[in-house]
Amino acid sequence: MNALPSLLSDPEFHSPDGNLRGSSPLSDEALLDAYSIAVTTAVERVSPAVVKIDVQKAGRRHGGSGSGFIFTPDGLVLTNSHVVHEAGGVHLTFADGQRASATLVGDDPDTDTAVLRTDARVLSPAVLGRSQNLKVGQLAIAVGNPYGFQFTVTAGVVSALGRSMRAASGRMMDEIIQTDAALNPGNSGGPLVNSRGEVIGINTATILPAQGICFAIGIDTAKFVASELLLHGRVRRSWIGIAGQNVPLPRRLVYEHKLTNNTAILVNEVYPESPAAQAGLLAGDIIVAFGAEAIGGIDKLHRLLTAEAANQPTTLTILRGVECRQLQIIPLTKES
Repeated sequence: MNALPSLLSDPEFHSPDGNLRGSSPLSDEALLDAYSIAVTTAVERVSPAVVKIDVQKAGRRHGGSGSGFIFTPDGLVLTNSHVVHEAGGVHLTFADGQRASATLVGDDPDTDTAVLRTDARVLSPAVLGRSQNLKVGQLAIAVGNPYGFQFTVTAGVVSALGRSMRAASGRMMDEIIQTDAALNPGNSGGPLVNSRGEVIGINTATILPAQGICFAIGIDTAKFVASELLLHGRVRRSWIGIAGQNVPLPRRLVYEHKLTNNTAILVNEVYPESPAAQAGLLAGDIIVAFGAEAIGGIDKLHRLLTAEAANQPTTLTILRGVECRQLQIIPLTKES
């Protein structure tokens, strides 16, 4: 017979206020304070790096605006490509009212990422975190300038990971973070940060008229794109022609096929006449390796699909059902 209910009802196990002895339940006020402290601390850390971006589009009477953030002491700014693409002039406004001009280093419409440079004095650049280790449900805080309301803060959680969405260029963007931290026009390009104030994504889009469905580019992807833009002025890459998402691998298949990763890429779509289609890849296949490199997710595949990989025959290792197969694939050049 289970004695726990009788013990819990025994007055000896309760304090005068009715709580179990030895327990110290937090009040609603204390819980709210802890949440508030996490949000305010994160915002204080990242706010000095956040900028409002005003853009004059070439040949247009009226410009646009968005958000961005300084990520290096020498004044490099991350934002969205769609905020600054084909800009005739770019001006930044900091939280303390400081204004400065900026020039476009490069932008990549395929990932909706851009890098600017400013000569403004920067005391506290944003700290870049990692999006690879995010967990669904963790705190997510957005800072930006929606509808011109400067330096607005919204908070929510990471709602989902590994989403895919189509960029303005038509390319499918992968490794997208979904959050319910409210975003509106003007938030584009601003930082999505964790409870430590580290940038985990670049806010990029919402689904209208839905509420609480907002998206950010994973900061790991943005780091790679930024390095390419700084080195080459554009992103040099090859492509194989798929859309996919990160998925966990069944332990039985990991053991049976001696795989080194517990995650891989589920192929959702194979583009017609693409290298993937010519290699025989099918929707539903799971990519576990590219050449000699194990593939734990889309971000890893993107890093391997460099310009050097173009036109080079490579073995693609996949799981089709419970069977492990190898396909020969030749990535093609894609420059943006």
